[in-house]
Amino acid sequence: MIFDTHTHYDDDRYDEDRFELIESLRDKNVGMVVDVCATWDSMEDIKALTKKYDFIYGSVGLHPEGIMALEQDGDRIMKEMEDLLVNDPKMVAVGEIGLDYHYDEPTKDIQIKWFEEQMKMAARVKKPVIIHSREACEDTMEILRKYPDVKGVMHCYSYAKETAAELIKMGYYIGVGGVVTFKNSKKLKETVQMIPLDKLVLETDCPYLAPEPFRGTRNDSSLIKYVIEEVASLRGQTVNEIESACYENALRMYGIDR
Repeated sequence: MIFDTHTHYDDDRYDEDRFELIESLRDKNVGMVVDVCATWDSMEDIKALTKKYDFIYGSVGLHPEGIMALEQDGDRIMKEMEDLLVNDPKMVAVGEIGLDYHYDEPTKDIQIKWFEEQMKMAARVKKPVIIHSREACEDTMEILRKYPDVKGVMHCYSYAKETAAELIKMGYYIGVGGVVTFKNSKKLKETVQMIPLDKLVLETDCPYLAPEPFRGTRNDSSLIKYVIEEVASLRGQTVNEIESACYENALRMYGIDR
């Protein structure tokens, strides 16, 4: 079975067929899914999905593009997030949190402030983190080093294999999705070839980043099979080996006892 460690089925691109699509996943070899929070406005929808489907878990945290809610009402939202992480067993991680320097807003200072606050929360509740890092490698790594007791996954990995090696030494997993099937993803392909299999997890980031040959279309967890095929080819292993190992890795990473 497939464990998709990073999805966004709360996204409005699924509004017309969300439940039909989700209910079809079990027939497409998808055994478990984590729907990842990005904005505070999405949290109620994520909670509803985790309650409706036993194979869907959730995360709690704000993406760099969603942190202005914390600037406006940080004390209340941080308390509600922490209470949810402590009291709802279906919420298995803090994320997605991190830094995104691709755009100028929010400013780097604001992003760093709330990234650190959410890392501190993860340390308090003893949950893994889902890290988003785009064009911000140095600052991201500096912050992660400050919290050695916090572990998790570098989602949608995009940096060099040397950075992946350091992350693995720190106890992090490497999240790999549709980008690995793209012809221009040389760094990611090199990373996939060198990392230990027990530190690799699979993701879609759906509805984004559909793999080849569906690049540019709406993604969903059933398309992760193309990621598995590419990873297996790069590593010289079988599809079954990759699928099985990554499923167990994801259970361990998220602390899910199934």
